Amino acid sequence: MKTTISSLSPPQLNVLVILRLLIGWHFLYEGAVKLYSSSWSAAGYLNDSQGLFAPMFKAIAANPGLMAAVDFLNTWGLIAVGLGLIVGFLTQAALIGGMILLGLYYLSHPPFISAQYALPSEGSYLWVNKNLIELFAMAVLYVFPTSHIIGLDRLMQRYGQQTKQSSPEEVAA
Repeated sequence: MKTTISSLSPPQLNVLVILRLLIGWHFLYEGAVKLYSSSWSAAGYLNDSQGLFAPMFKAIAANPGLMAAVDFLNTWGLIAVGLGLIVGFLTQAALIGGMILLGLYYLSHPPFISAQYALPSEGSYLWVNKNLIELFAMAVLYVFPTSHIIGLDRLMQRYGQQTKQSSPEEVAA
């Protein structure tokens, strides 16, 4: 039996919307902190990379032009994803963007027992960390989209339907 978003019970829908809002708040807050911190840069985080992709992340950190682009994209990407999730606007795109960011964070700092990072983590991890968990929570939201029921995407969908229903003669009149 295929489950659709419209077949979810109100408590199921409420939990999904709350999850969307919480993740949105997390992204928005992280982006805002970076925006208002004049000394923030991702260079230290990238230089601390380990694992298979560490050389790529360290090369980015060594290039001032790339670092400026990464800092800008990271900050504004977090803000855009957060706002999109909170208000339910372009939610599917926001979820994809958020999953890409979390995937890059995960690849930069893979949770291996032997990995020692400059910043302490909340505990010891073996393959699974908070970035991977949040990435998969966003994947759940992607396959159970709620913004067409609660969010600005609903208004955009209604506007699109009204526009399609208008005949060319009505538009010209």
